Amino acid sequence: MKPSEEIVQLFQNDRFATENGAVIDEVDDHYAKCSLLLGDKHRNAMGAVMGGVYFTLADFALAVASNWQEMGTVTLNSEIAYLTPAKGERLTAEAICVKNGRTTGYYRIEVKDEKENLAAVVTATTFRVAK
Repeated sequence: MKPSEEIVQLFQNDRFATENGAVIDEVDDHYAKCSLLLGDKHRNAMGAVMGGVYFTLADFALAVASNWQEMGTVTLNSEIAYLTPAKGERLTAEAICVKNGRTTGYYRIEVKDEKENLAAVVTATTFRVAK
């Protein structure tokens, strides 16, 4: 489903991601799809998309998927595999919860380019901070 204005405003506080262009496209139960329009500032010295851009977008999608219903989930560990250079002008990251436990979770985030090529995959373990 489309994110509400309240959700969009909440995650505007993720300034590193949002100031670099990340936006929320969809949210659902422990799921988020986010995207980013690529520009010159996202490229490395060789002209390819900088690795940190893939990771930032994936991390943003993870944050939205794990926190949009209730804040308090943080990342314990994440790992990224860069698979192919992005083609086109847009990246999309889709975070899917594989396991949602009482205090920990496990997510897989796929980062695809405009042509739907799988550019990177992130796996992450999350922890729900006690209130």
